[in-house]
Amino acid sequence: MVHYKSAEEIELIRESSLLVSKTLAEVAKHIKPGVTSLKLDQIAEEFIRDNKAIPAFKGYEGFPASLCISVNEVVVHGFPTKNELKEGDIISVDCGVLKNKFYGDSAYTFAVGEIAPEVQQLLDVTKECLAFAIEKAVVGMRLGDISYAVQEHAEKHGYGVVRELVGHGVGKHLHEDPQVPNYGKRGSGMKLQEGLVIAIEPMINMGTHRVKQANDGWTIFTQDRLPSAHFEHTIAVSNGKADVLSTFSCIEEVLAK
Repeated sequence: MVHYKSAEEIELIRESSLLVSKTLAEVAKHIKPGVTSLKLDQIAEEFIRDNKAIPAFKGYEGFPASLCISVNEVVVHGFPTKNELKEGDIISVDCGVLKNKFYGDSAYTFAVGEIAPEVQQLLDVTKECLAFAIEKAVVGMRLGDISYAVQEHAEKHGYGVVRELVGHGVGKHLHEDPQVPNYGKRGSGMKLQEGLVIAIEPMINMGTHRVKQANDGWTIFTQDRLPSAHFEHTIAVSNGKADVLSTFSCIEEVLAK
């Protein structure tokens, strides 16, 4: 069942989502060769708690950390580890917080030092997929229009679109209805209405769309072990159009320095 949000509730979700964005920006300051993803997770948890919020992922269905940190061929749900990041790696950092009883959720894929041009293109196209999908998140369009926008742009570049994992509704629960696939048919699915709040999160692979799950029951990686990128925004359908509640601007200010 889809829970449509009031204007007041959307503002509370915005507050949580912006804290996620600020957390990702804080983490971005420390992403470089030699740092461990475990260290990044500690930085994020401290920052979230200092801002009087709760890390949404920690303990969620047994997940052990505050961030999902997924390196190179890991698509999503990677555990932070003591392994050091290396020059040329890419690292998806997915973060959620709970504040004032509402969740926010966002993800960004970072380059570690200099990365190969073909990997940079994967990141660029995945972020473009998210932007094209958000353009379709307006009253009167359908869920399939969002899904198709991601799939069409990714496959145009020869990339694989992950099927097994999807975006989702956001509100008083971290994952709510509806599911938001990254593939689908235009004009299909539920009609978008005022007050819908969803996380749109393209997960795009350089090679095959096929993925596998590690023995830890969480980590998802590409079947062909080629890199995968992941970008996510929490958005509301508000005043007829897409209102992006999270932001990449503070993250990219850090990266530009």
